[in-house]
Amino acid sequence: MTFEQLGICKPILEAVDELGFASPMPIQEAVIPFLLTQERDLIALAQTGTGKTAAYGIPLLQSIDVSSPLPRAVVLCPTRELCLQIAEDLKDLSRHIEGLHVLPVYGGANIESQIRALKRGTHVIVATPGRLIDLMERKVADLSMVERVVLDEADEMLNMGFSESIDAILEGIPHSHHTQLFSATMSKEIAKIANNYLQNPEEIVVGSRNEGAEHVNHEYYLVQAKDKYPALKRVVDFYPYIYAIIFCRTRIETQEVADALIRDGYNAEALHGDLSQQQRDLTMQKFRQHNTQLLVATDVAARGLDVDDLTHVINYGLPDDVENYTHRSGRTGRAGKKGTSISIIHVKEKGKVRRIEDTIGKAFKAKTMPEPKAICTKQLYKVIDRLERTEVAEEEIAPFLPEVMRKLDWLDKEDIVKRLVTMEFGRFLSYYANAPEIVQPQDKASKGVGRRGGTCHGEAEPGYVRFFIALGKRDNFYARDIIGVINRYTGKPVEIGRIDLMTNFSFFEVPEEQADIIERTMKHVNIKGRGVAVDRAEQGSKKNHSKPAAAKGDGQQSLRRKTTKKKNDWQRFFQTDDNQTSKNKKKRK
Repeated sequence: MTFEQLGICKPILEAVDELGFASPMPIQEAVIPFLLTQERDLIALAQTGTGKTAAYGIPLLQSIDVSSPLPRAVVLCPTRELCLQIAEDLKDLSRHIEGLHVLPVYGGANIESQIRALKRGTHVIVATPGRLIDLMERKVADLSMVERVVLDEADEMLNMGFSESIDAILEGIPHSHHTQLFSATMSKEIAKIANNYLQNPEEIVVGSRNEGAEHVNHEYYLVQAKDKYPALKRVVDFYPYIYAIIFCRTRIETQEVADALIRDGYNAEALHGDLSQQQRDLTMQKFRQHNTQLLVATDVAARGLDVDDLTHVINYGLPDDVENYTHRSGRTGRAGKKGTSISIIHVKEKGKVRRIEDTIGKAFKAKTMPEPKAICTKQLYKVIDRLERTEVAEEEIAPFLPEVMRKLDWLDKEDIVKRLVTMEFGRFLSYYANAPEIVQPQDKASKGVGRRGGTCHGEAEPGYVRFFIALGKRDNFYARDIIGVINRYTGKPVEIGRIDLMTNFSFFEVPEEQADIIERTMKHVNIKGRGVAVDRAEQGSKKNHSKPAAAKGDGQQSLRRKTTKKKNDWQRFFQTDDNQTSKNKKKRK
């Protein structure tokens, strides 16, 4: 379908064409013909970034009678930033409608200049509720001729406490007007406003009620609380071209995270309620112009923000309200583009993940924390890519080249490349050379690291075989190391199930059909110059599946004796060097 087929008038079609809109988006296809042909109230549910402004803006502008200077339409929205953007979009769409005026009114700006603009006459008022109430109380906002009211991001306005203001505004507008309510979610509060102020409304839903943005992938990293900031750094480093909003729960946390990122060399800024309006405007300007790569923000400060091309939204912990998560994730994956919502959570937040999954109808993907080598490789490729794409300014640098060549004459090409890479890439190399281990905590809900589900802690899951390996946390041996050893020795793709990490030893599970591969290839495993035992945990009948003593109710001392004996037996079998064993014992002490 084309915009011409929607019944849009010629002046607006010209503006649409100049703005580069090729074809209408789904919300526009559904809403524009309805509003152009029907004199009814409307509830439209769609995610932010789906083209809602044009969906209600085009019919609104096409219905305006410019012969009267009094406002004919009011658009209410939650924040100053969104107010300005909506007004700008409406001005762009009406550029060929002679004499039509759009006026944004919002808090934090000089009210006197807005009063003067209202007195000069305007046809469309785009307003935040608080400022419009102020203008109505001063008797300068005459809404007696208003025919259409649009509540944009209605759910966010209610979340921000504008319910009473909206009630007062709608009470001050002629009852003959038509109301159009646009929201990302259908909450109880939205339903209440619809029941109170909308007459027999049509409901148009793009996607499904309370659904997360269609083009957003939902992922989470499970970490310990103390590892949240190192985990954030790894996630950001793993995506060299990331352009993201990082959501925090409080103003203090927002500022602390932003300060830490800036201190560690990241291009970040904070956005929260303690900043002045001028500071907020400057921060948002820098972020929209891509001069800031990471915006660390609270939910309140970021509500109503309309920023294109976000690659990621990062939740530095999940919000208590599922709707807040929907708004956060809806900031990315807009206008048909792909986006990713990443949550960094601890074990107690797994329940929130399940509630969000049930609400949005989409599953989260559990992710493994990126390894230092993978991160450094990606960052190195970014340096090389920047180098390849750099355009040489021949004329500008020509006067300086002789001196540069003379200074670098003693270096060959390989030396120059090494120094360049070190200079551009050194921060990551130095940090990740001794990066702290980020251990995925044991998740009682998923009973281990490998898969969701499972049986009791000491038994293999049905269809899987449990293996013992004589290294544990005390040896700085973790899940990633187990996976690495298996991949190195088998040389084949092996599905790894549950992994249980103990202090002195560990267990891992593989499918029954792949158990023989483990036994055949991992009889003699050498890790860091040390012979290490790997064997089936099952001994005899199925009643004896190990982690043996712990699962059978034996005392902790009995478990320690049996484990020590088994490790000693395997060490003698592999003829572990006594000196090496002695060194390992000293190291552990």
